[in-house]
Amino acid sequence: MRPQHDKKELKKWDEFEDMLEERRHVSDLKFALKCYTPLVYKGITPCKPSDIKSSVLSSEEVHYVIKQLSKDSEQSEAALREEASEILDEMSHNLRLGAIRFFAFALSKIFKQIFSKVCVNEEGIQKLQRAIQEHPVVLLPSHRSYMDFLLLSFILYNYDLPVPVIAAGMDFLGMKMVGGLLRMSGAFFMRRTFGGNKLYWAVFSEYVKTMLRNGYAPVEFFLEGTRSRSAKTLTPKFGLLNIVMEPFFKREVFDTYLVPISISYDKILEETLYVYELLGVPKPKESTTGLLKARRILSENFGNIHVYVGDPVSLRSLAAGRMSRSPYNLVPRYIPQKQSEDMHAFVAEVAHRMQLMQIQNLTLSPWALVVAVLLQNQPSMHFNALVEKASWLRDLARAFGGLVTWPDSEPAEDVVQASILLHANVVSLVKDRVVLRVDSEDSDVVDGLVLQHVTLLMCSTYRNQLLNVFVRPSLVALALQMTPGCRKEDIYGCFQFLRDVFSDEFIFLPGNAVKDFEEGCYLLCKSETIQVTPRDIVVTEKGNTVLEFLIGLFKPFVECYQIICKYLLKEQEECFTDKQYMARVRAFTSQLLDQGASQCYDVLSSDVQKNALAALVRLGMVEKKKVNNDNIFNVNEPATTKLEEMLGGKTPIGKPATAKL
Repeated sequence: MRPQHDKKELKKWDEFEDMLEERRHVSDLKFALKCYTPLVYKGITPCKPSDIKSSVLSSEEVHYVIKQLSKDSEQSEAALREEASEILDEMSHNLRLGAIRFFAFALSKIFKQIFSKVCVNEEGIQKLQRAIQEHPVVLLPSHRSYMDFLLLSFILYNYDLPVPVIAAGMDFLGMKMVGGLLRMSGAFFMRRTFGGNKLYWAVFSEYVKTMLRNGYAPVEFFLEGTRSRSAKTLTPKFGLLNIVMEPFFKREVFDTYLVPISISYDKILEETLYVYELLGVPKPKESTTGLLKARRILSENFGNIHVYVGDPVSLRSLAAGRMSRSPYNLVPRYIPQKQSEDMHAFVAEVAHRMQLMQIQNLTLSPWALVVAVLLQNQPSMHFNALVEKASWLRDLARAFGGLVTWPDSEPAEDVVQASILLHANVVSLVKDRVVLRVDSEDSDVVDGLVLQHVTLLMCSTYRNQLLNVFVRPSLVALALQMTPGCRKEDIYGCFQFLRDVFSDEFIFLPGNAVKDFEEGCYLLCKSETIQVTPRDIVVTEKGNTVLEFLIGLFKPFVECYQIICKYLLKEQEECFTDKQYMARVRAFTSQLLDQGASQCYDVLSSDVQKNALAALVRLGMVEKKKVNNDNIFNVNEPATTKLEEMLGGKTPIGKPATAKL
């Protein structure tokens, strides 16, 4: 199992250094104009951004695709080559030191203004420095804010490491001047969807692989593909990971290092924007005027950021004994091949492993603990009781291997009070009671949304930061509650069922259910919550407090999925589209909450609504078909009824063999 948690906790906590400390004592101009000669990859082919472009256009891969497309369509090779060149112009970065220095100056000023500390594990930086010199490096940060990629480039510049080239969405290109600045600081732009455009895919993948092979700069992208609005890690996208692994499998590089990076914010800059999006307000288009309007954040305080650079993971060692590189030897390497099932499974496993490493190194701020306690004691709580319960939860989170950034040298009252002050927009201290701001004097509606919904969903996003650490023991706790009797195999059957249902909500390693169950049990034993015998699982006398809390933490997800099943069973139309589903499920859930028939505010989140639909499709409760580029869904009523009853504990779940629905 993992009995080394306690030692790891102390070691990691000691490693963080506040890099803003030095920035506060040295002029920003001096910092921006410092001598910057980063150590680079030993096998680097020195080249300018324009050389990369010509290298892509003359590559065998792109030539082959152009030839094939020309045969299959009416277009001439010259016209397709012209199109490929335009795609590259739209996509490619134009990395310039001047732009890097400009950002270093501006970001240094901004960060000192709005953050108290930016803490980085320097040991991770040293390991990264060595890795960059040995093999091509791929940086894989978690994604909670637009700040992530600016922050990472700023940190690498600060420590004299080469700034990365970063995969960014096309949305930024629409921003006057800013798009150009981002391009010059290393961003390359990709379309959100390629829509089966073979030429685009060939040019894009060859562009990324050329930069990787040349060792031009570390390549950075987000496995989640987009910012997580709910603070939970989103299920990974595989496209870019496939691309960066290919040079290794085609023996074009000896190895490739994958580096998971965890970025944790005490307070997220976009917190209000995210809640509005989750409640169905369309995401505002990225624009320079929007950016200038956001200047008001410069007068706010967003607490600390913790950046943990994980150990570089060698792709060669991940593939050793698992994946053969020989399939690529059978045909010329430039011919695109359909991916084998083994390869797809391997890429999926690597993606999940990287995300689990990110999760392991995300920090938990005191506010995440405070808000988790508050949400289970609404609408208000005595300050002293809150301090006591939050301190209890801090110890439990540490026992479960969580990296809690609670300053132990300060009295607990001060720590809790500081985090209430930092989040004064959602919580206040009134005469010794801590109150969630769910109504205001003037109106209970803000921008057309119910203030209570906005506050509670914002609190949920911070509570969600705990879920990663607690997911395995909590699913065991839920299984204990839902299973009659205490037979271990029955409890495992229920655990496996819950893990399967919620695998769009949380990150689990594919095919790892038994180990996940064992880890959950191990942590509950370690915290003296349960005792495990070869046949049974028994709750200890003091165990009920822990189990109650864990069930309270995860019950909202069970209720959300039950409510969504109820909605689907009431759905009048035989078939519906994504858009219809989102609008109707929102109306149905809002009505339930208004009538007081449910207290489960989490179900208003579009994140949960999308994940639940994906899970129901995956489990066969809902059928999904493509009709004229639209997804059309229809409900399998008996199966959905059965799932709703199983979640509600009305139908027993059965043995592991039948735990799959």
